[in-house]
Amino acid sequence: MTSEPSVTQGVDALAVAAVADITSGMTVGLGTGSTAKRGIRALADRVRDDGLDIRCVSTSEGSETLARELGLRMEDFAVVETLDYLFDGADEVDREIRVLKGSGGAMTRERLIAWAADRVVYMVDENKLVDHLGQNNTLAIAVMAFGLASIRAKLRSFGLCGVCRRTINGDLFITDNGNLILDVGLADDQDLENIHEELKHIPGVIDHGLFLDEADEILIGRGDSVEQLVRQSVD
Repeated sequence: MTSEPSVTQGVDALAVAAVADITSGMTVGLGTGSTAKRGIRALADRVRDDGLDIRCVSTSEGSETLARELGLRMEDFAVVETLDYLFDGADEVDREIRVLKGSGGAMTRERLIAWAADRVVYMVDENKLVDHLGQNNTLAIAVMAFGLASIRAKLRSFGLCGVCRRTINGDLFITDNGNLILDVGLADDQDLENIHEELKHIPGVIDHGLFLDEADEILIGRGDSVEQLVRQSVD
């Protein structure tokens, strides 16, 4: 991993940096959440001002709606085999380039599109850089409603306790894929790799917010500058 300061300047330096390397001909994944929306707006500015010819796929219905409103050409991910680039936001990142996501409830689509992308970049403001994932946020776990009680019991057996996410109106939060979200706390000493593996083996767990090796780069906004963390390749 390397850390490189950037001299990117502007009204929204982080958003500008997140879309700076996108070129004509690319297929681009659009992330979900308030920070990703800044990148979507910056990308729309580049399409308009630089004449970029790109197509996009979205990790959520909300991001797709915004992108269409801004004039971006959208494709159905179901017929797209690979992507050149994905930019997305995150709830937390650490110096090991591990990422916690899930506040928008779009983890399943976010991971699918990250998996299909050649280059994955997460953009965060500096207050989201933490010593350990789960420091300020819960871990979101998307589950089938059909197995809710048994899934929660299994999660409790290895120390993951939480509640079903609800909307501001008190209704159960339902993801774009029709699943529920369990928000569970993470202790400082919990083995994230072990949790990641355990969750794979629970039927009815659709996905979760631990993105431990998806990121190629992290962009950290620090006012008018951007710090870049890059995953080192393993020979």
